[in-house]
Amino acid sequence: MTTDTKSRTWMVRAGRGGYLIDEFLSKGLISIGWNKIGALTKKTTYEELKDKLAETYPDDAKGRINQSAGQIWRFFNEFSIDDNVITYDPETRSYYIGQIKSEYKFSDIYEHHHIRFVSWDSYPYDRDYLTLESKNILGSILTLFEVPPSVVEEFEYLSPMKPPSDEFLQRMDEESEEFIRQEEERIAKDIVGRSREFIKDIIVKLDWNEVEQVSSGILATMGYKTRLTSPGSDLGSDIIASPDGLGLVEPIIKVEVKHKVKSKEKVSAPDIRNFIGGLRHYTKGIYISTTGFSKEAQYEAERANFQITLIDFELFVDLLTENYEKLEPEIKALVPLKRIYWPIS
Repeated sequence: MTTDTKSRTWMVRAGRGGYLIDEFLSKGLISIGWNKIGALTKKTTYEELKDKLAETYPDDAKGRINQSAGQIWRFFNEFSIDDNVITYDPETRSYYIGQIKSEYKFSDIYEHHHIRFVSWDSYPYDRDYLTLESKNILGSILTLFEVPPSVVEEFEYLSPMKPPSDEFLQRMDEESEEFIRQEEERIAKDIVGRSREFIKDIIVKLDWNEVEQVSSGILATMGYKTRLTSPGSDLGSDIIASPDGLGLVEPIIKVEVKHKVKSKEKVSAPDIRNFIGGLRHYTKGIYISTTGFSKEAQYEAERANFQITLIDFELFVDLLTENYEKLEPEIKALVPLKRIYWPIS
């Protein structure tokens, strides 16, 4: 991270749900969408940019055009070489920081065509070690925005190679209660984009047995009767689900749950192969991982002779929120949420 006081720090999201994170990190770049407006030149003015957006996206309201123009203009005109840039991988819950190393470029060989090249630091920063205030600021739903000095200082304070000090964790705990109280009214403004990360914050604090119970509870809301297998059993799964609860009526589903938050290790191909080894011709499989799946693991599941569904952290949160009202009280107590009604725009 550049500590030069003249340098600014920007947050640039790696697409919806972080789907461009691999391209960002492997290609050494940041990018934004709005491909259809084409390349911007040194002669392009802000008003010309707004006119181009209005012409290209005629269905967008004026407010959205202005917001889009503001973000593109910052990327094109305000970003500078050696500015810091932060991006986020929601699957591993990690922030990556780099330094901008090029002027604005337009290239159609990348998913998003408006790009700048970046030199990324070699290590990620764990979201779990940030204060609630910083999490809240970085949770903005905007594609890009400037990061305030208070958050930058916090990243500088944290060592990526070891957990934060006891003093820092104590200060974070002391600030949390008061900060939550102050934020209750403000948080509704962008609840849709930010609530998912807060839900994840709760889930990552659960232990493996509790995540297993939540998984079983979700299946129960879908009409299945479930039972948890005992640790170390030879059934090859953590949960058995079936319509009758006895495994006599199909479908019979075997569910494996992996919750390795501290290591953030993704499920591997050997893990999937071991799971497949416990399936039979009359069973289907569900593999739940809060740290995601490697590409090899996904391929292993796709080519299996059994029907297997992989549920990563994003899908797990989707299933939890979609079925939350039908969960048993003891399951809701593990992930306490409150319904918020928001006007339809």
